[in-house]
Amino acid sequence: MIRTLVTLVLAASFIVSCSKKKKDEGEDGDVASQAMNFEAAGSDSGKIDGLHTVNFDYDTADLSSDAKSKLSQNADWIKARAAVTVQIEGHCDERGSIEYNLALGERRAKAAKAYLVSLGVPAKQMTIISYGEEKPLVMGDSDSDFAKNRRANFVPLSTN
Repeated sequence: MIRTLVTLVLAASFIVSCSKKKKDEGEDGDVASQAMNFEAAGSDSGKIDGLHTVNFDYDTADLSSDAKSKLSQNADWIKARAAVTVQIEGHCDERGSIEYNLALGERRAKAAKAYLVSLGVPAKQMTIISYGEEKPLVMGDSDSDFAKNRRANFVPLSTN
């Protein structure tokens, strides 16, 4: 009896998750309702016009003046698209333990989100995730390679 119930619930969940929801078409001038191809974004926010990757110094989640400038531009992009949820990904270079880098990546994502909230972006419009050292942008052991991997990416996830 319980097995049958569990099987039915799983089957229903699968069917519901596979269905497509038809989007309401907005007015031509409504930026939030414009069709956007978010799947092309991948993990590098530079692939979406108007969203910028923010880089960090070694072993810190402090925002530089350059990072704040890029975040200001990202805030404008996000606020112009109220129906979009943006995931902020925290990344690190490979130095340090996996656990430490996951925590540092989370602090970086939280720092970026907090600054965006201070600029008027609604917190509910953003989520954070840390990838630590698991998704490097570039492979290599030079200081330049490490610097490129210490970042926060901005990935549009969906429209509401």
